[in-house]
Amino acid sequence: MKLNRRQQKFGQRSLIFAGAALAGVICLFPFYYALITSLRSGQDLFQVAYLPSGLHWGNYVTALMDNGIARSLLNSIAVATLTVGLCLLVSITAAFALARIGFRGRKYLLFTILCVSMFPQVAVLSGMFELVRFMGLYDSLGALVLSYTTFSLPFTAWVLTTFMKSIPVELEEAAIVDGAGTWTIISRIFAPIMGPSLVTTGLLAFIGAWNEFMFALTFVISSGKRTVPVAIGMLQGASQFELPWGTIMAASVIVTLPIIALVLIFQRRIVSGLTHGAVKG
Repeated sequence: MKLNRRQQKFGQRSLIFAGAALAGVICLFPFYYALITSLRSGQDLFQVAYLPSGLHWGNYVTALMDNGIARSLLNSIAVATLTVGLCLLVSITAAFALARIGFRGRKYLLFTILCVSMFPQVAVLSGMFELVRFMGLYDSLGALVLSYTTFSLPFTAWVLTTFMKSIPVELEEAAIVDGAGTWTIISRIFAPIMGPSLVTTGLLAFIGAWNEFMFALTFVISSGKRTVPVAIGMLQGASQFELPWGTIMAASVIVTLPIIALVLIFQRRIVSGLTHGAVKG
């Protein structure tokens, strides 16, 4: 009996490990193939090979220096960082009002916020374009910050409201007894407790702003103000029908590395934020 149980446990673990390995291969293979393709040149780009035959770093130099990807990286970092900062600042104050202050129509307001987050970008593209032109932000990074913040706010506000509802009210009451104001309660009590949720929502907002293409293509026309997705889309070869695949793959790898770095740095907080409230002690 004990042997059969051990065999069953071994079989279950082997199945779990095999499934995890298969999922890892499926997720990592596109990035791996892009990486080895970015290190090829000439006719080697069109040959199917799963192992690097050489290390040709010329594609990275061409992407960063000759095609302006370095400048676009700085633009994307600035836009995504400002978007995350504005989203978290507004969302945590909105979450406090929606989770702690009782007023008529709060449930309907939360439902409206959830519905707004489901709107596709193309549905509001024309209206957002007119708003950007009216505010004088056309062909500037401010137009992207405004549009990305508008689309990220409903999601971040909804998620942070859910997390804030799970915080005990006694902490807030104790702070009020000690004479703490509203902003002190939000910044000194709620923000540290909600650290994992802030990191999770902030990272999702960062990824959304980092990868967005439609607004960046529509609201910015100057080559020096383009973000990375648009800059990669604008890469051209020697002729109209020839694309520099090596340079495109190198640029794609460069764009992916910051996201991977952020996920690895904040891995524990992301897992804690995603699983918060799933288990009650």
